Amino acid sequence: MNKNFLLTTMLCASLATPAAAGQNAPKENPENEEKMVAYLFTYFNSNDPKDEQICYAISEDGYNFTPLNNGNPVISSDTIAFTQCVRDPHILRGEDGKTFYMVVTDMKSSLGWSSNRGMVLLKSTDLINWQHSAINFPTRYTKEWKNVIRVWAPETIYDHKAGKYMVFYSLRTSDPGSFDKIYYQYANEDFTDLEGEPKWLFDAGNATIDGDIVYNEEDKLYHLFYKQESGRGIYQAVAANLTDRWTMIDGHVEQTNEAVEGVGVCKSLDGKSWIIMYDCYGNGHYQFCKSYDLKTFEFVQNTETKGKFTPRHGTIIPITQAEKDRLLKEYGNFNQPILTGFHADPEVMYSRQTGKYYIYSTTDGTPGWGGHDFSVFSSTNLVNWTDEGKMLDVKGDQVTWATGNAWAPCIIERQQADGTYKYYFYYSAHNPISKRKEIGVAVSSNPTGPFVDSGAPIITDADRPKEARGGQAIDVDVFQDPKSGKYYLYWGNGFMAGAELNDDMLSVKKETIKHMTPQGGNLQTWAYREAPYVFYRKGTYYFLWSVDDTGSPNYHVCYGTSKTPLGDIQIDEQNYRVIEQVPADKIYGTAHNSILQIPGKDEWYIVYHRINKNYIDRQPGIHREVCIDKMTFDKKGNIIPVQPTLNGPEPLKQK
Repeated sequence: MNKNFLLTTMLCASLATPAAAGQNAPKENPENEEKMVAYLFTYFNSNDPKDEQICYAISEDGYNFTPLNNGNPVISSDTIAFTQCVRDPHILRGEDGKTFYMVVTDMKSSLGWSSNRGMVLLKSTDLINWQHSAINFPTRYTKEWKNVIRVWAPETIYDHKAGKYMVFYSLRTSDPGSFDKIYYQYANEDFTDLEGEPKWLFDAGNATIDGDIVYNEEDKLYHLFYKQESGRGIYQAVAANLTDRWTMIDGHVEQTNEAVEGVGVCKSLDGKSWIIMYDCYGNGHYQFCKSYDLKTFEFVQNTETKGKFTPRHGTIIPITQAEKDRLLKEYGNFNQPILTGFHADPEVMYSRQTGKYYIYSTTDGTPGWGGHDFSVFSSTNLVNWTDEGKMLDVKGDQVTWATGNAWAPCIIERQQADGTYKYYFYYSAHNPISKRKEIGVAVSSNPTGPFVDSGAPIITDADRPKEARGGQAIDVDVFQDPKSGKYYLYWGNGFMAGAELNDDMLSVKKETIKHMTPQGGNLQTWAYREAPYVFYRKGTYYFLWSVDDTGSPNYHVCYGTSKTPLGDIQIDEQNYRVIEQVPADKIYGTAHNSILQIPGKDEWYIVYHRINKNYIDRQPGIHREVCIDKMTFDKKGNIIPVQPTLNGPEPLKQK
């Protein structure tokens, strides 16, 4: 295998197989006679690097699409591409009817429009698990193509004459006089590599990109749809064979004056018409047309874009009922996770001042847990959450004593004597002077900030109980005792410590610091690792903590009880599990939680993070997402083990 050629097998994350932009119409196949019942749309969402990932949507009519997987990516670009971003997904059903091929542009557009150097090939037999291969042209073809600066919008079609799958794409070099032209190569039998070197297929005499080819049984011709930069529209050319000289056809395909690109053409399920789709990229929507002869085109509609569904340059393919069911089972629209993006260590709070619920989180997805800011989200129903932005950054002017590793926050609302409210936000961060993780506090009069830091840590490594061994001063929790009205702070990784807060909420009573690590157990059952959390219910203080490592699928929550806020923690050997993984549902690493009681009710929820299933075998500890489920108790007050769900709870009813 060429050292510049990357092959990794069985990527668990994708689905779909659009036969849009350039492929033969679906046909009956002895090996696949099941009726096509729906369409699958594969696309990316925007030029933001976090959105340059493969997403999917499904439709019954080929014009109105609902995103799968809650609009989130189904393949993580950083697991397949050299640039860690991909665009322009094209997917094809193979000749055997059961193998699927996908090709994408390996590109991060923020680096510039002449910054990509290759593509990614993907292959699947179930639309869920994919092998992938990334190819970098300048290092792969070191002579004629060493100056390649653009490899755009690859697509695949089966060449019956050659008996191979042809991959065609736009290519441009930095050589004088070079412009984008469509080239092709044949894929090898395993669809893990391209044979030979790029060969010219077609150009319109000027920049020619975004090619899409379909075969029309009526006129026995291949139709090449493409974007011509001169004239800024979509045009056609035809040929009897894929490698013949193409004949250009006059007239525009698009039915709009808007700037367009990324055309895709697909035969309708009934076989009577064609669906033509293209990206009106300057106006933020897709436009769909219909044609019966590939000569005249009728406007159908513009696709509504909203929320996470903002599709860019994609393709569609017909799918069977079995394939549709499989995709919905794997990527149906679940309410979990409840926050967009990677977040961890969620702290949930109800604000009496605003009547809203808030979640504060560690910003995740950064190697080495290197995030330096905290996010806050608000909701009125616990299901739909609004991103209120970054509310504290420890790497800047807001915090003077820390430089990074913003971890595991907690917050509490306290009403002042004059009736106003203050919010005390506790967090872990790295102190460059002590070279240790320490705990700080920032204060605001609003749940979303701005927050003003106290200027110094409230807990340092010197505040570790003398009985504690190892570990760090992280994972802080704050709690008000409803019986005494006093406030307490808890913290510790490798040990659990607790102390009473002074009335200023900015310091602890040093003489009350206590070693509280639950004794006994082992790493596989209930031994304390980190993330203490305390709440009170019906005369009992519940202490929750996380077991095992945050990157382990077995990361889970256990609990014990006490009769006082700093009392010894008792563990019932029959009742100590709170929540743990469900591998059958691809739910892993369910831990580091907070608990919410609905005001005035004996109704409880656990908010926790889990490992994103696409990263369970690759950097799981920094790819976590936030979920919520109901938590209940038996008649004796034991927590009934929570079954983590894919859908989460029903939305709270509005008052």
